[in-house]
Amino acid sequence: MEEVTDEPLYRDRVCGIDIGKAGMVATIRVPSDKDPARRASETRSFGTTKREVLALADWLRCWQVPAVVMEATGDYWKGPFYRLEAEGFECVLADAKQVKNLPGRPKRDPSDSRWLAACFERGAVTSCFVATPEFRLIREHTRYRRDLTAERTREKQRAEKLLESAAIKLSSVVTDLHGVTGRDIMDHLIAGERNPKVLAQLARARARRKIAELEAALEGAEFFTGHHAALLKAMLARIDRLNADIDQVSQVTEELLAPYEEQLQQAESMPGWGRRAAQDAIAETGPDMTRFPTGAHLASWAGRTPLDNQSGNRRGKAKSKKGNRYLAGITGETAIAAGRTQTREGARYRRPARRRGKAKAQVAVGNTQLKVYHKLLSNPGMRYEDLGPDYYETKTAIRRQVAHHVGKLGALGFEVTLCRAPEPTTDTSGDPQAA
Repeated sequence: MEEVTDEPLYRDRVCGIDIGKAGMVATIRVPSDKDPARRASETRSFGTTKREVLALADWLRCWQVPAVVMEATGDYWKGPFYRLEAEGFECVLADAKQVKNLPGRPKRDPSDSRWLAACFERGAVTSCFVATPEFRLIREHTRYRRDLTAERTREKQRAEKLLESAAIKLSSVVTDLHGVTGRDIMDHLIAGERNPKVLAQLARARARRKIAELEAALEGAEFFTGHHAALLKAMLARIDRLNADIDQVSQVTEELLAPYEEQLQQAESMPGWGRRAAQDAIAETGPDMTRFPTGAHLASWAGRTPLDNQSGNRRGKAKSKKGNRYLAGITGETAIAAGRTQTREGARYRRPARRRGKAKAQVAVGNTQLKVYHKLLSNPGMRYEDLGPDYYETKTAIRRQVAHHVGKLGALGFEVTLCRAPEPTTDTSGDPQAA
């Protein structure tokens, strides 16, 4: 037998807060006045209004508690977190997985706050990523823009379903139902025009090559009644309002991200990335990549890595883990766009897409893109340089050749040690020097 002592505490004075919508329970743990080897704790309840949070801050100052931990509960943690942070406290946001309920432990607010404080003082809680105050505001704009865009897409789908229910097959002919040609035809349908030949002559640009097809698709216009026209008019008006709102939010986003034009240009240099994708990504991660130790950490935080909840052999297909859903949505879009390019990332998308499906390919390419994104923003002035669409084929061919020759030499009784030859240097006259 050997005597052991308890490990030293990670923090001497801590506070754990279990947060709800209208109230929260806080537990402090400090050294005991009677026995320094023991701990003293106290639990109190507070509201979530400004006055109550400031009362909590005064209570923490009385006990000289500098650090607070709270669990990420919906959006309810934001108010107390931001208020206490502004009061000068070190606030730590804990992932629910780190402090999940254990079997046999009562699941109540006071016991949860005590459990949070106990885990925090032992160093068992790792702080989650929380955006800076500046990027919290930028996030609100970019996320709202994505929500507006999704709502506009749903409204466009409703308009298409309405036309299909009226036996109008316009979306089967025109590439974009809400483009110039499609919108003009829908406006004339609302105005009362039902003649398919007159409607087909409204085609513009490349759609004029499909006039005969448009006439056939619009022959069912007699089923389009005045009630259909009223509904379609309301849908198109809503789409127009959403377009105006998206443009307004985009303008404000451009102004807020103006100081970070260099980082935006770096992100836009990647295949499949446009201006909006770069803005949304930087709004989620911020320009400071030191908050993520490596690109793999960033990809894991975004949920672009396989889910692994077991230590033994996995049975069945592995799902991707949950992460930042906005960043995951961005990489899903950019992965599909990059898959259409003749680049290394395009090849990266097409290889698993053929064997394992497009969903797996999106996660794989998203993982690669976030690692490249991390590398670019970690090096000011760096731009993306493509390795070519034959990168994987060339890499595989070289590996096979090396394995073949090493195997042949090994069969002849040689022990092979491989090392890369130094690159040849060039003198001032341009003649290569022998190494």
